[in-house]
Amino acid sequence: MKRLWITAAALLLTGCSSATGVTPGVTPVATVTAAPPGDSAEVATGLAVPWDIAFAADGSALVTERDSARLLSLKGGQVSELGTIAGVEPGGEGGLMGVAVKEPHVFVYFTAAQDNRIVRYELDGLKNPTVLVEGIPKAGIHNGGGLGVGPDGFLYASTGDAGERPQAQERDSLGGKILRMTLDGKPAPGNPFGTLVYSYGHRNVQGLAWDSKGRLYASEFGANAFDEVNLIEPGANYGWPEVEGQGDNPAYKNPIATWSTDQASPSGLAFAGGSLWMAGLRGQKLWQIPLSDDGTAGEPVARFDGQYGRLRAVAATPDGTLWFGTSNHDGRGSPRQGDDRVLELTP
Repeated sequence: MKRLWITAAALLLTGCSSATGVTPGVTPVATVTAAPPGDSAEVATGLAVPWDIAFAADGSALVTERDSARLLSLKGGQVSELGTIAGVEPGGEGGLMGVAVKEPHVFVYFTAAQDNRIVRYELDGLKNPTVLVEGIPKAGIHNGGGLGVGPDGFLYASTGDAGERPQAQERDSLGGKILRMTLDGKPAPGNPFGTLVYSYGHRNVQGLAWDSKGRLYASEFGANAFDEVNLIEPGANYGWPEVEGQGDNPAYKNPIATWSTDQASPSGLAFAGGSLWMAGLRGQKLWQIPLSDDGTAGEPVARFDGQYGRLRAVAATPDGTLWFGTSNHDGRGSPRQGDDRVLELTP
């Protein structure tokens, strides 16, 4: 992989806030263990707080910058600006967030004047914008923002509770949910409630990833006790705000792995080399979570602990390597020369 060097303005990004009562628990641990990854190498430097990364069929990486609203393309040692997404109104944790590709289209999730929304563009020239979903609750915090096209060909999106906890349990609200839709923004066939809602009871999911068997996982910010990785099932209730971390109420699905919030504050999530890889903001780690054949988690292992500062974006490349990005210019980090940057690693 050629190294890529670019410069850009460093802008603001945030983490998460607020608290709730918790139900303590112990993370279940399977017997699978994590093999150490290879060395990391810089792909790009001088970025303006990269939020998400997605790969196109030609091998180029599309990268969103949250506050500048720029959509960048990184390929073959070159960077180009595909365009600035119109209508983005950054502020707090909002701005240009998730990106997903299903050619000939690219999909973006962003904060607008009144809401969060999902818009589809033609990838070639960023033409013909079409609003697929609007009315996703927005606030200064908990805007969600994850996007991904699943192995079933449908578009998935993660939303936050926008600081209004009851929304996560209200199935007629788009806040605090994972959504599943056609590429035209309609409820996908087989959705559990006949709406866009696929799962609910979430506080602020930002990372979505599928393993080699097509199972969906999500990384979720906790309040002041436990961050989570959940194995997502259609129609399941993940408990927020009634429970944070492990609980004993069978009405709520328990996470497969938890962390104290000072060790994670998770954002991006990807699957590569038999493990989930979760970016930690406050924790300043790339967490490797090995998965067993049945989808349970082994003991998580922290990689690059403090080496690169706050980490947000993470994505698996088509050839099986991993890209991850820093978030040190977000107002909560300590920027270093060259920040923010994107790095590559072989799992």
